[in-house]
Amino acid sequence: MRIRATVAAVTGALALSAFAVPAAQAADSVSHADIAKVLEAAHSGTGKAAFRTATAASGTPYALDASFSDVKVNKGKAVVLGISKQVTVPITYTLTHAEDVDVTADDFLTGVDLYRGSSSVEDSEWGLTSDGFAACTETTTTTATCSLSIVVTPGDDVLNEDAGKWYADAYAVALNGEDPNNTDIDLSKVGVAEQDGFGAPNFQRYSKLTVNASPEPVKKGRTITVTGALTRANWDTGKYAGYTSQSVKLQFKKKGSSTYTTVKTIKSDSKGNLKTTVTASADGTFRYSFAGTSTTPAVNSAGDAIDVQ
Repeated sequence: MRIRATVAAVTGALALSAFAVPAAQAADSVSHADIAKVLEAAHSGTGKAAFRTATAASGTPYALDASFSDVKVNKGKAVVLGISKQVTVPITYTLTHAEDVDVTADDFLTGVDLYRGSSSVEDSEWGLTSDGFAACTETTTTTATCSLSIVVTPGDDVLNEDAGKWYADAYAVALNGEDPNNTDIDLSKVGVAEQDGFGAPNFQRYSKLTVNASPEPVKKGRTITVTGALTRANWDTGKYAGYTSQSVKLQFKKKGSSTYTTVKTIKSDSKGNLKTTVTASADGTFRYSFAGTSTTPAVNSAGDAIDVQ
């Protein structure tokens, strides 16, 4: 789900606005908003800034002896979204911890949030979080492998401005019996570990590419006109729109061959349309090929066969 990233005066914690986060329940009704308050408190000095309604809250969370590594988002592949279909983004990571940290405790909670903007979560703009927390399996007395997933809906969770580079922020919170919903929570008994700046794959707007070569059949030496269109998902409108001023290769494969060769490179017009001409020389198939950008994946059109007589 899409959340606004808000940051306390001196915190690097991705504080999820409570009104924007559903009450995803775990560990006796502890929500993401509750954990966000604990993360914020860990960086706020007194800890009370995050618990404005908890006037009796005392102490500051201690530094949990835990760290994160091998954070993989979507198996390292770009997250490509169309105009409506939800995409489930898997996330895995390794949690390394001291032997006295009980990662199997019901109130030990860990996870990864995604955010965009600066590599520092403190300067991030928007974020995405899972409906639940990560599931971890102990591999040794001091390491565990953890996994979770984030479901992303284009138009709701991401808009056009969100295409491009994203980052990951990993956290672990040991509540140790403390309830963040209690007004007299003793924060000094709560352990917190957090690391931001992990690289995540780009989020990209799904692309489409068409081709049409005509006339067909055509006499050798005559002109063939090859048209097409390069479009991509518009997450703001829920429709596909032309991708303008992009370099696209016209490619040709001779009949009997399995390899396309580039004939020329042209640019899409102000509506994403493509049009060029070539001289008919041999039977074969034309296609357009787009190399992709940081916000839009590469795509090849289907081939259009031409019969040269």
